[in-house]
Amino acid sequence: MTGAMRKWWPLVAVCAGTFMLLIDVTIVNVALPDIATSLGTSFDQLQWVVDVYALALAALVLGAGSLADLYGRKKLYLGGLTLFAVSSLACGLAPNAELLIAARAVQGIGAAAMFSTTIALLNAIYRGRDRGTAFGIWGAVVGAAAAAGPILGGLLTELSWRWIFLVNLPVTLFAVLLTLKVVEESKQSGAPHPDVPGIATFTLGAGAIVYGLVEAAANGWADLGSWGPIVAGFVVLAGWVVIELRREAPMLDLRLFRTTRFTGIMIGSLLLNLAAFANSIYLSLWLQSILGLSPLQAGAVFIPLSAVSFVAAAVAGKKLTDRSPRVVLAVGLAIIGAGALLMARVDGGASWGILVPGLAVLGLGVGICNPVVTSAALASVPRERSGMASGAVNTARQLGFAVGVAVLGSVFAAGTTRALTEAGADDPTGTASALSGGQAQQVIGSAPADARGGLTELLSAAYADGLRDVLLVAGAAGLVGAVLVALLVRGPSPQTESPAPERAEAVRS
Repeated sequence: MTGAMRKWWPLVAVCAGTFMLLIDVTIVNVALPDIATSLGTSFDQLQWVVDVYALALAALVLGAGSLADLYGRKKLYLGGLTLFAVSSLACGLAPNAELLIAARAVQGIGAAAMFSTTIALLNAIYRGRDRGTAFGIWGAVVGAAAAAGPILGGLLTELSWRWIFLVNLPVTLFAVLLTLKVVEESKQSGAPHPDVPGIATFTLGAGAIVYGLVEAAANGWADLGSWGPIVAGFVVLAGWVVIELRREAPMLDLRLFRTTRFTGIMIGSLLLNLAAFANSIYLSLWLQSILGLSPLQAGAVFIPLSAVSFVAAAVAGKKLTDRSPRVVLAVGLAIIGAGALLMARVDGGASWGILVPGLAVLGLGVGICNPVVTSAALASVPRERSGMASGAVNTARQLGFAVGVAVLGSVFAAGTTRALTEAGADDPTGTASALSGGQAQQVIGSAPADARGGLTELLSAAYADGLRDVLLVAGAAGLVGAVLVALLVRGPSPQTESPAPERAEAVRS
């Protein structure tokens, strides 16, 4: 092996873990109907299978970065890989929904440990032009992971939904062995100890709010049991704000939000994932449980999103990085909103083809935003806070996805229940819950043979009503995000030049 080839093996080790942890955010979506059938899951359990991973990743990535700086990035990356592998095995073997959800939570913890070290490792390993090349390839891998999730998920689910988790094992083993051999340890001299109170209160507060939103989607907003966790979560987050303002080394310096520029980018990051990806669960369920597509066919429907976003990201990475982030992000979010609204034309008689134009437009917006959002956050804060800003973007994006899945779940449940009630269906709430859990075919199969035709039309129309509401809300979120970014991301950048390349901690992911 030549020296020129050998120097890129650390990049391969880091990118393998990055691809794996990010693809697990969306790979599960296409498998949800099979999981529901295999494990007999309810609607709220299906939401948690998706949400708990993103929530753990969002809540812990900043704190994990502090651990990496203090104890060593290679150590934490290897620890995250190991935990990710063990929890992936547990997911693949889970005999019930409860154990699957618990294993997904642990998987999210491992993913946070990995994600918090990737950029910092690359920054410590590479210099000069090589560093730029490494970051460019890593960014392409990030985009490919987001794009490939539904397609790879559909392919693996044809074998069994369990393979979407078990496939992580050989990839993890490869990444561990390669990391041990080619990646050198690095840490930050004099790094502060992790902000344990801040990490704990942020995780508890965000988790309580998402829990309440999921319960509201399952039981309705009239259920007081849904309001309690939401209110408690906001109270805990208020305590988190007090803690962060008083600490010398907080997990997130809230004073950064004094600038509208940083605030606007964080809001845009959150709404980006909510508008672009949180609706994919309900699209996957519609394609399979209502239209009867196989997992592979359902995954293939998302190819326009994947292909266009990948190409657009490659072009945007070269052509738009020196343009105003205010303009680029606002335009990208507006395009995402337009894509979701274009898909909202769905009705009870629609086929999968009605989604294709909207998915392509959605992919264009995602491809425009992805290469710019992190660099915009880095440029919006003082140089010494660049690492914190990068971690905050990742937190905002994953939190946007987790909250989005929960919020859109309430929108979907309300829409289907309303449609079934107006149609005079028996037990509209129970039927809506079955639809939400991907059980449409089971409901149809349990009906008398002479009633199945009419029931199929009723369920198709009701699901389409709920899905249309979901897409309208997602589209509105994208457009609101565009307006807020345009209004808030103003003024000169605090950085007159790129973050100092020698500061590995300055670009912690």
